[in-house]
Amino acid sequence: MAQHFHIHPDNPQPRLLKQAVALLNQGGIVAVPTDSSYALACHLDDKTAADSLRRIRGVDDKHHLTLLCRDLKELATYARVDNQQFRLIKAATPGPYTFILEATKEVPRRLSHPKRLTIGLRVPDHHTLQELLALHGAPLLATTLIPPGETEPLNDADTIRTQYEHAVAAIIDAGACASEPTTVIDLTDGIAIVRQGRGDLARLGL
Repeated sequence: MAQHFHIHPDNPQPRLLKQAVALLNQGGIVAVPTDSSYALACHLDDKTAADSLRRIRGVDDKHHLTLLCRDLKELATYARVDNQQFRLIKAATPGPYTFILEATKEVPRRLSHPKRLTIGLRVPDHHTLQELLALHGAPLLATTLIPPGETEPLNDADTIRTQYEHAVAAIIDAGACASEPTTVIDLTDGIAIVRQGRGDLARLGL
């Protein structure tokens, strides 16, 4: 049964977040709040956890998973970014935007798109999640928490607990978050809007 961590949204308790980090390091899937909706997250280097993440979400290896990064420096470690791409990403960071970029060798081959060798990356603007990433010390592999067969993401911890208490290791409850997914922008060949979500395109001049 999933552990339920009640986190103060303004002053996240490090003791509880460290417990969540320990579960991630043990291969657990954790439901985390973001600045768009809830996401399922796991350790970047754990193949079994990544497979579980896809299974819970109901997607195959062609579905882009996302790396949740603390900052642009961390993002640049995992993706090849030219000056034009960097300026665009910087204008939207942190925020509810996911960018599809060419993956570097730092990203395990099994995590990038099998044909395109691309990866989704983003820097979330959510205090609790940023504190979790800081304690974890590395990006987390994640996917928007949209139940299989549905189109809308979940944003309420109690609802997630009801539906996923036997599928995830923990749920981080810092209050309800937004109920829209991120805006997804593919930068691998020009600029292509894959999904219009919570992120305002005007912020990027698009």
